[in-house]
Amino acid sequence: MLAARHVVCALSGGVDSAVAALLLRRRGYQVTGVFMKNWDQLDEHGVCTADRDCEDAYRVCQILDIPFHQVSYVKEYWNDVFSDFLNEYEKGRTPNPDLACNKHIKFGCFLHYAVDNLGADAVATGHYARTSLEDEEVFQQKYIKRPEGLFRNRFEVRNPVKLLQAADSFKDQTFFLSQVSQPALRRTIFPLGGLTKAFVKKIAAENRLHHVLQKKESMGICFVGKRNFEHFILQVSGLWRGRPRPRACQAPSPSASIFQYLQPRPGKFISIEDNQVLGTHKGSFLYTLGQRAKISGLREPWFVVDKDGAKGDVFVAPRTDHPALYRDLLRTNRVHWIAEEPPAALVRDKMMECHFRFRHQMALVPCVLTLNQDGTVWVTAVKAVRALTPGQFAVFYKGDECLGSGKILRLGPSAYTLQKGRSRAGVAPEVSGDGPGLCPTP
Repeated sequence: MLAARHVVCALSGGVDSAVAALLLRRRGYQVTGVFMKNWDQLDEHGVCTADRDCEDAYRVCQILDIPFHQVSYVKEYWNDVFSDFLNEYEKGRTPNPDLACNKHIKFGCFLHYAVDNLGADAVATGHYARTSLEDEEVFQQKYIKRPEGLFRNRFEVRNPVKLLQAADSFKDQTFFLSQVSQPALRRTIFPLGGLTKAFVKKIAAENRLHHVLQKKESMGICFVGKRNFEHFILQVSGLWRGRPRPRACQAPSPSASIFQYLQPRPGKFISIEDNQVLGTHKGSFLYTLGQRAKISGLREPWFVVDKDGAKGDVFVAPRTDHPALYRDLLRTNRVHWIAEEPPAALVRDKMMECHFRFRHQMALVPCVLTLNQDGTVWVTAVKAVRALTPGQFAVFYKGDECLGSGKILRLGPSAYTLQKGRSRAGVAPEVSGDGPGLCPTP
């Protein structure tokens, strides 16, 4: 008789990962639970929430009668996720560290620990997502290092695994998995991919998992938690003189200078319409496009529409639907393609129709991709999109398949800029950019 397949399941202390482990046991697999400690965060009562989550994960393993392990990736998280997070803010961009965490920690460090140290045949998480592989196909996979290079798909194993959206479209988390590598996906099972959140809660209630069912779902950046984000970013930038720095566990001393990355950069709030100075701010990194700006002395709302990284000025407009917030063109860095690198149609035609989003749960936007020689892409949306934001990821979809993602590095002109240009010219020509650098050419 063959030994049961060994699946190592990441446990967060929440209901989703708990039910994922339960379902794996029901399938007859040998299941091991692992809690990853990536950050030390104290709540308003001075309690480390990571320790509390670890206790909840341990209780899940006791209820399910499976082995429990705890690992710390604080050093790795600090170097691969948090450092990049602050570096992006220093460059004037708005990062999304959740994608980096999945890429480097959950589907990097954790995967290797599960396979190399615990002898896992596969790993599993509580993400709402699916792949094109059945469980038995996952167990048959062997680790193959992905070659580097622009067209490394030419050396890939055949029949690459596809990342597919979950059955519960509202809970679908492929957005956050769009930077995960092909080798990692080939070794991963997503037990919740075909379930709704309501059904997952029902399973938890029927199987004595009430302690995780009662917990509030964690939302937002893990190292910020429920704290005010502006206060947090001021704290790490050194603007809160004399206040304690966030506890990044015993962070490695080589990275201690991370707190010097975000230096105070006072600047002005400037009206996009008449260049009038409306007030001052403590740092442009505190603001992202589309956000309401807090301008001292002004009661009416103003919204951030652009930033001048060199001068530190923040441009604002008086309406949340101001045309300065709308753009239909962006450029990414080199795209991480999940199954094909790049997709055959994009290589053949240099252009491809698909959909994209740059925020989780936002409606998918039809677009046309234009491939550049360096692997970056221009994304032209069918209609202008509000608050496209450098530093966020443009995640691409074709039907149910998540194709991959690229970080937004550059934006085309806003609808307001184009309107002003037409007014000055006295005509209304089709305009694709502010200059030759913004034209989408291969």
